[in-house]
Amino acid sequence: MAGKSDVPLAAIVAPLLVWFDRSARTLPWRTRPGVMRDPYRVWLSEIMLQQTTVPHAAPYFAAFTTRWPTVEALAAARDEDVMQAWAGLGYYARARNLLKCAREVAARGSFPETEAGLRLLPGIGPYTAGAIAALAFGERTPAVDGNAERVFSRLLALREDWAAAKKRIGLLARDLVPADRPGAFAEALMDLGATVCTPKKPNCAICPLAQLCTARAEGEPERYPLKPEKVVRPVRYGAAYVLRRTGHVWLVRRPPSGLLGAMLALPSSEWRDLSQAFEPPLDAAWQRVGQVRHVFTHFSLHLDVLAAETRDANLPEGFWVSDDDLSGLPTVFAKAAALAGLSARRKR
Repeated sequence: MAGKSDVPLAAIVAPLLVWFDRSARTLPWRTRPGVMRDPYRVWLSEIMLQQTTVPHAAPYFAAFTTRWPTVEALAAARDEDVMQAWAGLGYYARARNLLKCAREVAARGSFPETEAGLRLLPGIGPYTAGAIAALAFGERTPAVDGNAERVFSRLLALREDWAAAKKRIGLLARDLVPADRPGAFAEALMDLGATVCTPKKPNCAICPLAQLCTARAEGEPERYPLKPEKVVRPVRYGAAYVLRRTGHVWLVRRPPSGLLGAMLALPSSEWRDLSQAFEPPLDAAWQRVGQVRHVFTHFSLHLDVLAAETRDANLPEGFWVSDDDLSGLPTVFAKAAALAGLSARRKR
């Protein structure tokens, strides 16, 4: 059985919007009800929220919109400045696409105002296109994120293959979007999934859709969605080197393409599939201070951290920076620096 088909989904719209009008979250990228949203701020927030949480993304959003208040300002920014400001949000390909998209939008003079037009921009997929079109331009189009997918999977107790279930949810949501409040409908589903219909311990007692929910009637709403088991990530191994000299630490810039492309970094070895001894980048009295572990999208990294002091002021392929501000380091290298006793705090 793929799921219950006789749930009157059209009946969810009115109570969902009533609940949203009363319980909507206050978020830095939202405006008061009835005020059309700035597409730049909608786009920026949605890109930041991919694969991270609202509390984590919020200070980055504030920093970006203060430093680059318009898409034109962001388009004119230096690549390295944006990459450093992005450090800690992960998935650095998104930051590169962020700049590509900003520059395309600035060149054409504005964001496209339709879901179809937005899909043509770098880094904008189906959900993000729907969110911008609905929230910023009032198009009657769905914005189905993970929260919305979870809500629908429970309403219908979907048991089919998850890829097929997601496609079905997208089609169902498109038919439900109210013409007069497409943005509110999208945000209501997001908020319901984020605050009530949560992955664990959903609060069915306060859910405005509880009486229509098949999973609740079954007594196991947290069972849904039925996703395939996660594939175990392979492990790679490497070494990071913390070289210090009179209040400074030696950094390098990674190649412009590839993982963590163009980011500031500690010097490091190649990341290999087998644990082995790695050759330091130069002769020094290296001492192993421990190991950090970090999870990327497709693999986990175990990184040995070695530290040393030097008096040499001239080193190849790198530069010295003050060791009390390592704000541009990606998280994995910030962890390594912290293990060696350095501060990797970020400036806001």
